[in-house]
Amino acid sequence: MDDFDLQGAEMQQLLTDLKTVNCYLGGNTVTLSGIELLLKDIPATTSITIADIGCGDGEMLRQCARYFQKKKIAVHCLGIDANAHILEEAAIRSTEFQNITYHKIDVFSQEATIPPFDIACCTLFLHHFKNDQIITLLNRLSQTARLGVVVNDLARNRWAFQLFKIFGWLFLKSKIAKHDGLVSVARGFKKRELKAMSKQIEGTHQIKLKWAFRYQWIIKK
Repeated sequence: MDDFDLQGAEMQQLLTDLKTVNCYLGGNTVTLSGIELLLKDIPATTSITIADIGCGDGEMLRQCARYFQKKKIAVHCLGIDANAHILEEAAIRSTEFQNITYHKIDVFSQEATIPPFDIACCTLFLHHFKNDQIITLLNRLSQTARLGVVVNDLARNRWAFQLFKIFGWLFLKSKIAKHDGLVSVARGFKKRELKAMSKQIEGTHQIKLKWAFRYQWIIKK
């Protein structure tokens, strides 16, 4: 999943499997509820821009667009990813959404410029990187965001690892999804690790364990 050259049928099946994981394990709900918390004191008539960092095929943004359309809140969604092949697929899958745009950006590059946004989301993205990279990125996002940042990522847990083995055997078809899913769980976080990082990041922090071994980390300006 970290391969920027991943494309074709293999990429298609992987993206389908990732959608299955989020559907059954409630991944997108953790992000959406975090966005709601940041919008709690914002008038519903305010137009909001949400940037999804490491957006993949844009499924989180499509969920976000549908969710806020039902609430009659004007939202513009920015998909940020370094994989050009996945962004091409994201654009195809999002043709019915006029309020979603995609941008090929390596957020760890010093030259990278992210368009202005109110809220940044990192959904199952940060566990791919080292702590110092995470701290640098979240500081940058927190400083740039008008309202804050929502992190949705994995809790490192022995039970989560074993249960994902069973889940993968039952529901996933891609060998990459099965293998990398287990690697991702092993790369997940302990709460104490997130708290230690939060002390080096600007903003007010709220870290909670959610369904299916997910942490919701909200950084409010």
